[in-house]
Amino acid sequence: MTRTTNTAQYDINSPENLARRKHGLSVLSQIDGHQGEAVIEALADINPAMGHHVAAFSFGDIYDRPGLDPRSRQLVTIGVLTALGGCEPQLKVHIGAALNVGLTREEITEAILHAAVYCGFPRALNATFTAREVFATRDDPA
Repeated sequence: MTRTTNTAQYDINSPENLARRKHGLSVLSQIDGHQGEAVIEALADINPAMGHHVAAFSFGDIYDRPGLDPRSRQLVTIGVLTALGGCEPQLKVHIGAALNVGLTREEITEAILHAAVYCGFPRALNATFTAREVFATRDDPA
């Protein structure tokens, strides 16, 4: 079986993909500030395509869609990451992003508590302790 591929689709440095990534990085910086940028940069030496897709697809194509405001998107993200478990590093980034887009600490912890009904207390406890770490960093950014 011969398989043909569209090599332009896989060229993360094509003009189209560079434009998508630039847009995604702009959306990401509005939400996460430098924290999201650091995640993308951390991937540059090992998996630049992953960094590209996080920026271009996740933030440029999906996060910037109409239909949900940034606060709602962060609530969904916190709920999903809580339910998945094992995503505490990503949860830290998104709890910080939630604070950046105007969610309160009470709204964040209430979303985690709500998730406990569906995903269980161990995962919700881990998410709560992760939120505590983010809140503490915000209180004492030293």
